[in-house]
Amino acid sequence: MDIIYPARLNPGDLIGITALASYADPVEMLRSTEYFTQMGLRVEIGQSLFREYGYLAGTDEERARELNDMFQNPEIKAIICARGGYGTARIADLLDYDCIKHNPKIFWGFSDITFLHQAIYKNTGLITFHGPMLSSLNNRSLHPLTLAGFQQLFSPIVMEYTEEISTLTSIVEGTASGAVVGGNLSLIVSSLSTPYEIDTRNKLLLIEEIREEPYRIDRMLRQLLQAGKLTEASGIIVGNFHACVPNTDQSSFTCEEVINDYLKKANRPALAGFDIGHCSPNIAIPLGLEAELSIEKKTLLWKRPAVI
Repeated sequence: MDIIYPARLNPGDLIGITALASYADPVEMLRSTEYFTQMGLRVEIGQSLFREYGYLAGTDEERARELNDMFQNPEIKAIICARGGYGTARIADLLDYDCIKHNPKIFWGFSDITFLHQAIYKNTGLITFHGPMLSSLNNRSLHPLTLAGFQQLFSPIVMEYTEEISTLTSIVEGTASGAVVGGNLSLIVSSLSTPYEIDTRNKLLLIEEIREEPYRIDRMLRQLLQAGKLTEASGIIVGNFHACVPNTDQSSFTCEEVINDYLKKANRPALAGFDIGHCSPNIAIPLGLEAELSIEKKTLLWKRPAVI
């Protein structure tokens, strides 16, 4: 499959904001759009930000139609997700992947958006971005590195992650190369045995999670190990596992102990400590783009810019 690179943004470009999963509080989301106007961008707000359908931001058909329309619209140069939560797997079957492939543009989000990153990459080859959403920006003490991640959309920056950003810890030694894939662990596991199942063969697998107890992390990593997804990967990138702590009423392994156990079983080069995911800062990275993971140097270096 040929890789498709989205075009970079320029000042004055129009970006679309859409809620593809859970209901998003429009007041909070609209407040966060000021960051994009300060970057010199124009903003189009999708109707999904004003819809509330149970725990979703509109029906599946409404959310899928909005995303399809934003890809189809030649004036919109990037699509930024408002928030995650739950619901993107419900619309994967309704997306027009032929339209996305022939109208490539920046697609940005994380958490529940992981399912769509996988679906879009698998069906089109489009490079997408695992990065902070509007819900992440609604914080007056926003970390500068979280906001700085958007700069890679404006210029052909070759992304790199070193210990200057956070302390990185070796789990399994070695060096590995491959396209970076993955994201939220729960969503990766939920893709198994579906048409959107993650392909980790010769790829660098990113995992991150929020508020899951260690035994749940254990269960998900066991499933990935038994499905061959850990051993088929060329290397593993461990992002932030926020608030993944055991119930204090029972004995437990720590989240770190569980992760280390499974990644040592997989015996693929693995490095932990990346501030990627539900954390501050939340470092934005491209998905689907070739990178090299060096455990000895404690670096993750992409091989070329993600935009053209």
